[in-house]
Amino acid sequence: MTEWTDRGMHSDHPSHSGPLRVGIVGAGRVGTALARALRDAGADVDAPVGRGERPARCDAIVLCVPDAEIAAAAETVTAAAPLVGHTSGATPLTALTHAGVPGFGMHPLQSFAHPGVRFEGAGAAVAGTTPEALAFASELAERLGMRPFEIDDEGRAAYHAAASMASNFLVTLEAAAEAIAAGAGLDPDDARGLMLPLVRQTVENVAELGPEAALTGPVARGDEATIEAQRAAVERVAPELLALFDELVRRTRALAKHEAPA
Repeated sequence: MTEWTDRGMHSDHPSHSGPLRVGIVGAGRVGTALARALRDAGADVDAPVGRGERPARCDAIVLCVPDAEIAAAAETVTAAAPLVGHTSGATPLTALTHAGVPGFGMHPLQSFAHPGVRFEGAGAAVAGTTPEALAFASELAERLGMRPFEIDDEGRAAYHAAASMASNFLVTLEAAAEAIAAGAGLDPDDARGLMLPLVRQTVENVAELGPEAALTGPVARGDEATIEAQRAAVERVAPELLALFDELVRRTRALAKHEAPA
């Protein structure tokens, strides 16, 4: 990997006497968190500018805007910096073409429910239209304490779908669990507080053992009577979730290598 210091990334880009200067477009959760983390890491970052604006005097610009707005934001910052990147997990680097300079992607594999989320220890999917741009994305991720791994445009959609399954859909499942728990007389706050230790331990089990060994419960045991009792309860309390319950049972049976009863 090419060495990068605050006095200039590479010989064919202007060096500077101060810290690395990074401009951020987009003042949402990711842009705000990234600006804070880069400042903490010693970079020179002004407050994130809004969509349709362009930062000044930057060594690189990072676009933290919705996926559908990346191409327009790239055009707005045309030639404003030697490198322009985005933080999208799903958007190909071709969206940066109008910036007129090498482009990079750096997607933090982290959930930004609020701007105080930390980057340290998270993975970072990186890509670059040139080796130099890829090296910059990797080194920027490392500066933030993340672990960079390369994802090309062909694999980007599958990578992002996996991330959504692991994070976003987990939130959907927990919301469904709270709705079903109402059938036991638990309000959402009580259900959340009671189930979160279970969720945390399950995640730790998966991390330590892998999905197959971490699986517990009636499907793993092949306890069809309990599964049928659960299904009847879901149908009574939250019938809109019955199809989801059935599909999850089907997929869990496959993981547990149990055949469905005839």
